[in-house]
Amino acid sequence: MQFIKPGINIDFVGKRKIAFTISLLLIAVSIVTLIVNQGPRYGIDFAGGTLVQVKFAKAVTIDRIKSGLETIDMTASAVQQFGHAADHEYLIRTDTATTAVEGLAERIETGLKASTGVDAETRRVEMVGPQVGKDLREKALFAMFYSLLFITVYISGRFEMKWGKSAIVAAAIMAAVYLLSLFNVSIPFLMLAALIVSLVVFWFFEFKYAMGAIVALIHDVTITVGVFSIFDKEFTLPIVAALLTIIGYSLNDTIIVFDRIRENLRKYHKEPMMTILNKSVNETLSRTILTSGTTLIVVIALFVLGGGIIHDFSFALLVGVMVGTYSSVYVASPILLAWQNRRK
Repeated sequence: MQFIKPGINIDFVGKRKIAFTISLLLIAVSIVTLIVNQGPRYGIDFAGGTLVQVKFAKAVTIDRIKSGLETIDMTASAVQQFGHAADHEYLIRTDTATTAVEGLAERIETGLKASTGVDAETRRVEMVGPQVGKDLREKALFAMFYSLLFITVYISGRFEMKWGKSAIVAAAIMAAVYLLSLFNVSIPFLMLAALIVSLVVFWFFEFKYAMGAIVALIHDVTITVGVFSIFDKEFTLPIVAALLTIIGYSLNDTIIVFDRIRENLRKYHKEPMMTILNKSVNETLSRTILTSGTTLIVVIALFVLGGGIIHDFSFALLVGVMVGTYSSVYVASPILLAWQNRRK
């Protein structure tokens, strides 16, 4: 299906400076927000603690809920409404993992009924120890970092036939990261340093297609995490799954554009690089809009109708799909042009 007429010639690459400015601004805002908030607001998956979801028969006040929690020694608790107001559901969070697991739901229901005068039903209780949360946090960072390295091998092999060189580079970086992690180096700083070193190495070995794809993926993940920090949303394991999904989606879109660029470089090798890039993006524009549009319809339906449990997950996908589509056109492709200018 093609609803954009053939021969269309929108100057995407010509607007790259404006696009880069917008991207740098969004990334800067994301980084500043993360620094001010001291990182994303981790859920109990990563921070550890206890989470309880309760449902009341009718409307109650948060102050009454907190009074009831104090009677069962859950004083340092945060209470917030969950879902629609008409559902009368609330999430109760505490930073410490409750040791008395047995009978906890019954004690919560009794304490809340005594303070509010309304029947309460415990929907779920989740508890994660602080050490488990730390381990999950580190494994999530490793998962995203290693996925980017494997993507580098694939892109370099497919588009530049550098399977051996890219595999050796990726293996060396992985080994260095593993060895440094044994010396109790802070994992977030280790991942950041490894990512910067990786980009320098890719530039040195001229992995130009891989460089374009990786920069676009870093762009997408950074902005998505930044949006979560701006809206003060929890960063949990489902959000990590959403980020990995975004990486896969954005990469697929980028590969389609790169495939067309490679074909057109052979077909129109006498044409200027900017002309070839614009032609390639325009030729794949119909496919990009269709894929992104149909994906967004599903994600918006999940966001609006999916309920509170998957609300943040669908929100991450909503942001990621839009940013990923943008980066495939305005970030990944123009980097190839920057590479040619570097050679000149």
